[in-house]
Amino acid sequence: MNAEFIKSALLPKDYPAHDLSEVAFLGRSNVGKSSVINVLLGRKSLVKVGKTPGKTRLINFFNIDNKMVFVDLPGYGYAKVSKKEKESWSKNIYAYISSRNQLKLCVLILDIRRVPTEDDISVINMLYELDRDVLFILNKSDKLSGNEIAKQAKVISDKLGLIKENFVIFSATKKRGTDEAWEKINKTLY
Repeated sequence: MNAEFIKSALLPKDYPAHDLSEVAFLGRSNVGKSSVINVLLGRKSLVKVGKTPGKTRLINFFNIDNKMVFVDLPGYGYAKVSKKEKESWSKNIYAYISSRNQLKLCVLILDIRRVPTEDDISVINMLYELDRDVLFILNKSDKLSGNEIAKQAKVISDKLGLIKENFVIFSATKKRGTDEAWEKINKTLY
């Protein structure tokens, strides 16, 4: 798979011009968003993985085989930045999601070990209010046993009011869930 960086942007006027479908990736800081994208693309470091959360501050665009564009959005919910900076990220994420006609799918990455936070629920509500298709990836499944995965998937589905079949159980470390995620992405785009 050929994947290459197009550009970083902050404002809609700076987004790249193209007619490909876009798949946007969202998630709390430290949920493994960059790792999930790299695993899906079969690359080690196309998307920079930071040791500290909150590294992605711009909206990053990547051309995938001239068939689609992956969009890496800033992580939300990071506690160690100013309130003003958090609000700026939120506005930029909202501006992209609400205005981008090429956006066909939002991939929301959640940590399977954690109950969704108010930030997660706010993002989900925004996506639904904007009538966006959402694929839920529950990352970090390698940290749990099979029984714990089933239990946590139920906790998360109950909290969000979704059926477990809406989730892809994923592990960026073990590459679990890659085929299922691609199947759902392709089904939405084509």
